[in-house]
Amino acid sequence: MNVRDTVEAALLGGGGGDAREEVREPVLRAGTTCWGTHDASRVAFLVDGEAYFGAVADALERARERVFLIGWDFHTGMRLRRDGQETELVEFLDALVRRRRGLHVHVLEWDFAMLFAAERQVLPALRFGARTHRRLHFALDGNHPPTASHHEKLVVVDDSVAFTGGLDLTACRWDSREHRTEDPRRSDPGFPDYAPFHDVGVALEGPVAAVLGRFARERWAAATGRRARAPRGGASAWPPALTPQLEDVTVGLARTQPTWDDAPEVREVEALYLESVRRARRRIYIENQYLTAARVSDALGERLREPDGPEVVVVLPERESGWLEAATLGVLWDRILRKLREADVHGRLAVVYPAVPGGVRVNVHAKLMIVDDELVRIGSANLANRSMGLDTELDVAIEARGEARVARAIAALRDDLLAEHLGARPEEVHRVLERTGSLLATIEALGGGPRTLRPLEPDPEPALAEWIPEPDVLDPERPVDFEALSAALMPEPVSDPGRRRSLLRLGGVALVLAGLAALWRWTPLADLVQPADLAALAEPLRANPLGPPLATLGMAVASTLLFPITALVVASGLVYGAWLGFGVGLAGALLSALLGYGIGRVLWRDAVHRLMTSRLRRLSRYVAARGVWAVATVRLVPVAPFGVVNMAAGASHVSLRDFLLGTLAMAPGILAMTALADRLKQAVIDPGWQSALVLLAVLALVLGAGFLVHRRLREDGPPDAAAAPNGR
Repeated sequence: MNVRDTVEAALLGGGGGDAREEVREPVLRAGTTCWGTHDASRVAFLVDGEAYFGAVADALERARERVFLIGWDFHTGMRLRRDGQETELVEFLDALVRRRRGLHVHVLEWDFAMLFAAERQVLPALRFGARTHRRLHFALDGNHPPTASHHEKLVVVDDSVAFTGGLDLTACRWDSREHRTEDPRRSDPGFPDYAPFHDVGVALEGPVAAVLGRFARERWAAATGRRARAPRGGASAWPPALTPQLEDVTVGLARTQPTWDDAPEVREVEALYLESVRRARRRIYIENQYLTAARVSDALGERLREPDGPEVVVVLPERESGWLEAATLGVLWDRILRKLREADVHGRLAVVYPAVPGGVRVNVHAKLMIVDDELVRIGSANLANRSMGLDTELDVAIEARGEARVARAIAALRDDLLAEHLGARPEEVHRVLERTGSLLATIEALGGGPRTLRPLEPDPEPALAEWIPEPDVLDPERPVDFEALSAALMPEPVSDPGRRRSLLRLGGVALVLAGLAALWRWTPLADLVQPADLAALAEPLRANPLGPPLATLGMAVASTLLFPITALVVASGLVYGAWLGFGVGLAGALLSALLGYGIGRVLWRDAVHRLMTSRLRRLSRYVAARGVWAVATVRLVPVAPFGVVNMAAGASHVSLRDFLLGTLAMAPGILAMTALADRLKQAVIDPGWQSALVLLAVLALVLGAGFLVHRRLREDGPPDAAAAPNGR
C-alpha cells in the first residue's frame, strides 16, 4: 500500500469506515450511472415526515418568486406541520401566494389510472381550483406511455433550495421518528388513524437546486404546453433552523425515463444500482418499499455467493400497504426473497422489518441505499422493475471520493437509521459496529427490545401465489408493446387489393381521432374537462325526471367523441351522488362502448384487416378466444383513450358480448370515483364507517374481478409459441 492509500485508509477508518486499498474510478459518471454531477452548498438528510414536511413548509414560507411541487400524489387536506399551526395544504399554498406578491406556485400531479381511484383523492383539481388565487396553478400530467406513471417527488423553491426523496405531499405520510403506536397527529382527512410511516428525504441548496428547477419547468411545459419563467435569483430559501450534514459537496442526479414520443429511454437509476452493488466491498444497507427489481436482486445474489462479498441488509415493510400491492407485488417480492436466501451461502444477508411496541406495522416507504461509507442515494425509485424503465424517477446520490468528512456523514446517516429502528442511540450503533465490523452482528447485539428489526418471513396467500403471473406482467420494466396491443384488435384479412386505399382511409380516421383528442386538451374547450364545470352544466338535469337517461346519453356521445371518460364519471357523481351517479356513469360507459364498437365494426373493419400480418392475425385469434378477459385487462389498465379502444375493438375479432362483459370490469373504479366525488361535494371531513364500507366494497369487487380473470386465464392454459405475444 503506498503513502496515499495509507492516508486514505486511516482517514476512512473512523465511524465504521472502510479501509481503501486503491483509488477507484468514481461510481457517479455522467451519461451512465447519473445524469450529471452538480455542486451543492448545503445538504441535509431528512428522516421521516415530521422533519421533511417541516423543512418544506419553512422553505415555502421563504419563497419569493417561483415554487414547483411535483409528485405522484397530492392531497389537498394534508398538513405539513402538526404543531398547532395545522393548515391544510391547499390553504397553506393559497395563503403563500396571497401574502407574497408576485409568487407563483405550480403543482403538478400524475394523472393516475382508474385502478388507483380507491386509494387517492379523486378530485384534487377541484380543490386546488376552488376559490384559490390565480397564481396557484394546478395540472395533471398524463404525458407518459400507457401503464406508466410519473413517480418523481420534487419540491423546488426559487431555484435555490430543492427537496426530494420518497415523500409525496399527500395523506398518510406524516410521522415522527418515534413511530408511536398511537399518535393523534397521525391523522388526515379520510384517514383518521393510519399506521406509522417511515421515509427519507434530502434538502439541497446551490447549483444543483437550479438544475432541478430547470427540470421542473420542463416537466411543467411538457404537461401543460405553458412555460414558466425562471426566478431572477436572490436570497436562498434554506430554512434557518435546518442544520446541514454536508456543505460544499458534489451531488449526482439519476433518472428513469421511458421511451415516449421522441424521447429516448433513460435508465440511470438502474445503472447506478447495479454499479453500486458491483463496487461494494463490505456493506450494503438498503431501505425500500419493494424488492421486485429482477436485475438488481440478481446482482445482489451474485455478491452474496462470493466468498469475500459484502454484507447485505435490506429493511422492508412487514407487508404491503395497499390492496393492489398486497394482491400482486407481494407475491413477486416473496419469490425474489427466496432466491436471495438461496444465494446467501455464506450467511451475509439480513432481510428485516421494523417492529414497534403494540405490534403495529411500520410502513417502510424509503428509497435509500448506502454502500460502505462511500455512497448514499435517496430518491423516488423503488427496487421494482417499473422504477428501472417504465415510470419516471429521480434519485440523488453523494459519493465520498476519498473525502473523510463525506464518508463520516454517510456512515452517520446509516448509524442514525439503524438507531431509529433498534431503539438505540446513534453512538451506540457506531460503537458496536466499530467493535464487530458487521451490520448483522450490530443488529443482533442491539436488537430484541420493544423497537427492533425482525427477520422478514413473507407469507402470501397460496391462492394468490398460484395465479399471480411473472414480473413482466405485473411489474413491467418497459412500456407496453404497441404491436402486440394493436395485434389484439386486428381481424382477418379478405384480400390484398385496396391495401393502399385502406391505409389512407385509416390514416384519415387517425387524424380525426387525434384532432378530437387535441380539441379537449389544448383548445379553450379544455376548460370543460374540469369535473366541477361539467357538474355545473349538468345541474339543471337533477330535478328533471328524464335527467339520468339524458345524462347517460350525453356521456355516451361525449366519450365517443373522445371527451375524457374520467371527468364524465366524476361529474355524474357530483350531480347525482354515489349510487345514482354510479348507475349513470356505468350506463354511460357501456352505451359509449356500444356506440364506439358499432362505429368500428361498420365503418373500418374491412380497412383494418387488409393491413395486418400473419403474426398479428394469430395474436388476434388468441385474444378473441379470451375476449372477456382481454377486454377486462385493457379496461383495468387503460392503454389508450376509452373511445379509441371502443372503435378499435369493433374492428377486431372480439365479439360484442365479450366486449361489453369485459367493459364491466370498470365498475369498481366507477363506483369508487362517484362515491368519493359525492363525499367531497358534501364536504364530510370525517366520513366514518359509511366511507369505510364503500371502500371495502370497492376492494372486494376489484379483488374478486382480478381473481376471476386470472383463474379463467389459467383454465384456458398458456398460449403456444406461435400465438403468444412474447412467444419465441
